[in-house]
Amino acid sequence: MSSPLHDVILNLSGRQAPAPVTALGEALRLRFGTHLLAVLFYGSCRRLHDDADGIADLYLLVDDYRSAYGRCLPALANRVLAPNVYYLEIPFAGRIVRAKYAVLSLRQFERGTVHWFHSYLWGRFAQPCGLLYAADEAINRRVVQALGRAATTFARQILPRLPAQFDAEVLWTRGLLLTYAAELRPERPGRIRAHYADSANEFMAIARAIALEQGWDITPAGCYRNPSTRRQRWFSACGWVARRAQGKLLSLLRLLKASFTFDGGIAYIAWKIERHSGVKVEITPLMRRFPLLGAIGAFWRTWRLGGFR
Repeated sequence: MSSPLHDVILNLSGRQAPAPVTALGEALRLRFGTHLLAVLFYGSCRRLHDDADGIADLYLLVDDYRSAYGRCLPALANRVLAPNVYYLEIPFAGRIVRAKYAVLSLRQFERGTVHWFHSYLWGRFAQPCGLLYAADEAINRRVVQALGRAATTFARQILPRLPAQFDAEVLWTRGLLLTYAAELRPERPGRIRAHYADSANEFMAIARAIALEQGWDITPAGCYRNPSTRRQRWFSACGWVARRAQGKLLSLLRLLKASFTFDGGIAYIAWKIERHSGVKVEITPLMRRFPLLGAIGAFWRTWRLGGFR
């Protein structure tokens, strides 16, 4: 059933991706075969409509972990602590293009956009993203509906943390600050504002569609009136404290897991730490030989230098 939010998400997710990103998605479709149900494209490459950032962020939605991998161990890791993260590089137009891709079952994706307490999924996919591939029209509808539910969940969880009146920029910048702070990626306000500016029209379109769907009052100046009660604000504040504590632990465990599942995992962890904390980690031969110990050492050094806020 169509709604303003559904129509906006359908339009945004259907926008053409850069050709190198489309090629990466096609390579993954061939790798996973009929077990791949959908491929989502998000992050900085999607915002800038360019893969010049160096690595495209993709999410693969599969039917079943055991069938998709053909092995028990990665399937178990994905089920216990989703998602698994991997690396892909392929030749394209005389150069190498790269992607970091996460694997998640469609069913778990649908649950994570609504029922997960932590913001890991609904915080990411409330934002504009592209749908590179869907196995059929029914899968397309399920994914678009899940993206709409992610946006609604995001708005409901962020709303009590906003002022009495707010606009789309305040909704998204404050909301993204909260969700990023609930992981090992405490982005600075200036960077969040830049994220918003890169896709301001898309963010505004989603915010207005949510407002219409949720019945928020809209002022003549185009701002939204916040219906949150004092009680809701208090419970929300407590909830975000819990999410932040939970998220730091989950992010740490996911990165430790990535040191095994991710080709060149320790290099990826070092890049991730430097990108989000500003702390440069020198990779030694010993760290490459023993990636788990290397990852633990990298986290310890980053924590001592104040990288995890």
